[in-house]
Amino acid sequence: MSTNKELISKIGLRLDGRRANELRRIRCKLGVFTQPDGSAYLEQGLTKVLAAVYGPHQVRGGRSKAQHDNAIVNCQFSMAVFSTNERKRRPRGDRKSTELSMHLQQALLSVIKTELYPWSQIDVYVEVLHADGGIYPACVNASTLALIDAGIPIKEYVCACTASLANNDTPMLDISHQEEIIGGPTLTVAALPMSGKIVLMEMSQRFHLDHLKKVLEKALKGCRDVKQILDEAVRLHVRDVGSSTGWAGTG
Repeated sequence: MSTNKELISKIGLRLDGRRANELRRIRCKLGVFTQPDGSAYLEQGLTKVLAAVYGPHQVRGGRSKAQHDNAIVNCQFSMAVFSTNERKRRPRGDRKSTELSMHLQQALLSVIKTELYPWSQIDVYVEVLHADGGIYPACVNASTLALIDAGIPIKEYVCACTASLANNDTPMLDISHQEEIIGGPTLTVAALPMSGKIVLMEMSQRFHLDHLKKVLEKALKGCRDVKQILDEAVRLHVRDVGSSTGWAGTG
């Protein structure tokens, strides 16, 4: 719902002090759990997400459900009951959770090399610990890191970001919950930054055609910026693992 409140001040600052083209601070870590095959924790602003990957493993429910040429990718999204100000009666299984699970699966299927694991299944579980806007992008970004931590081959990073329009003419990226409430439509994009492909695009409301192109370009820029941050986190994780095992200094 739009209001008369300006999302960007006269000096170019948003409500949280960022400029229009700035991401919220992203902090992430791979390998936060030992039980799953891969895991990651990601904070994007105040939105906090855990992702865990199990597999590839034998298909649950019998061989009849397996695919002879590809792995099955099962995604499950849930929100902790304390993740928002409103207490949730059903942390998973509601309509929103089912929809986000499907959207997450769509994004991950675009990069996982499922053909390498026929007759197998890969499970991706994501839980939102705190929600403050951009829930789906944070889940996609955390899942990408968890897949890498699990050693599952992917074609490239899949990253996601939101964008919107401030003051009716200025595109801005990585929308917070406060901006979602008092601003206009929000565009959510999941993309492959290296190849430039878009794997998912969703609008909370309709954009005017004159505005859609520049808002989309801003969201894609956000995806590229996120990719750089995730890639740096992966490199640091590999270096730390290598240092602890002693192979980083060999060669």
